[in-house]
Amino acid sequence: MLHPNQFQTNEAWIAFKPNDAPIHTEEDGDFNFIALMDAANCFILGSTSTPASAAEPSILESRSLLKEGYAHEQQLPKTLFIPDDRPATLLSTEAERQGITVVRVPEKQLLLFIGEAREGFRERFGRVS
Repeated sequence: MLHPNQFQTNEAWIAFKPNDAPIHTEEDGDFNFIALMDAANCFILGSTSTPASAAEPSILESRSLLKEGYAHEQQLPKTLFIPDDRPATLLSTEAERQGITVVRVPEKQLLLFIGEAREGFRERFGRVS
């Protein structure tokens, strides 16, 4: 089981979806968030929204998300963890292009890291089903 104390700051990041279901807006339609978190301190480095109709973030959204993470310490991680049940081919490709090793893991191994962020998201936006 993975644990934050296994990592140094910027050694590993986690990309995950904090919302349970798409968020609906009148103006822009339905969308999902993708968040980027540092594994050592569970700090949210950035996020991007993607149309709910898209299976995954675009290459441009993926680049932007990684750039947001880089901006905090001017450093990329060695590893990017992504839940294995989420589509993330373009994010994985972009991360690998930037020299980051992508590791797909069962989401349950990431719950210790992402659980509090998800709960905060639910409190802010509610559980949409």
